[in-house]
Amino acid sequence: MSRVAKNPIEVPQGVDVTVSDTQVSVKGPKGALTLDLHPAVSFRQEEGVYRVQWEHERDLAMAGTFRALMNNMILGVSRGFEKRLQLVGVGYRAQMQGNTLNLSLGFSHPIEYAVPEGITIETPSQTEIVVSGCDKQRVGQVAAEIRAFRPPEPYKGKGVRYADEYVARKEAKKA
Repeated sequence: MSRVAKNPIEVPQGVDVTVSDTQVSVKGPKGALTLDLHPAVSFRQEEGVYRVQWEHERDLAMAGTFRALMNNMILGVSRGFEKRLQLVGVGYRAQMQGNTLNLSLGFSHPIEYAVPEGITIETPSQTEIVVSGCDKQRVGQVAAEIRAFRPPEPYKGKGVRYADEYVARKEAKKA
């Protein structure tokens, strides 16, 4: 059984946490996030750290989930999260123009992706995309949506992949 819910949540300097009965709000230098609480879970403050409380043993899994969500919120508003994507393929390019990411991925048309609010996308080179923001779930979702335009294929490895992703290559058909 996991013991995630029993770990304390440390709050760094410059981060303001507000806990009510139904909601947790976190503000920091990178932004502000809110989380609606499950009725079976609550938070209490002890000596600069927060701890999760639950009533029944069946609520332990939910308590662990909300402890992880609150910890990710605190890390997000203090440090932020980022996902790096790479474009692999001849002629595959990415370029930011205002609030739109333009992708050339070998289709007959360019792909224009409107960047959601709260997310920052940078293109340090034509084949690199850096998605960053304070909400871990939204950063991952935006990176997954961009990757879904052209996922890496197993024969040549072409497509949009995460920077740390390993693409298992298949052997080509033999004559």
